[in-house]
Amino acid sequence: MWIGWIEFDILLGDVQSLKEKRSVIRPLLAELKRRFEVSVAEVGDHDQYRRSQVGAGLVAADRAHLVEVLTAVERFVAARPEIELLSSRQRELRSED
Repeated sequence: MWIGWIEFDILLGDVQSLKEKRSVIRPLLAELKRRFEVSVAEVGDHDQYRRSQVGAGLVAADRAHLVEVLTAVERFVAARPEIELLSSRQRELRSED
């Protein structure tokens, strides 16, 4: 079993309030869940309206599938015009069972 996750540091575009931030982040999270079948959440910078940290996680039977999905998630986030991807960090672990 392989467990992987990816974290994004995101700068939001023309956002002036936390309400506007939610109107950008919530659809992004919903689309990631729907399109890639990953667990996803806003994991940091909750009180800053122009920044967000988003994490996505996945469990897979093999590493190749895990890396393929996480790479696709990263490409999808980077291609969104309403956000700027400042950095991403990815990690994979294999269970020892």
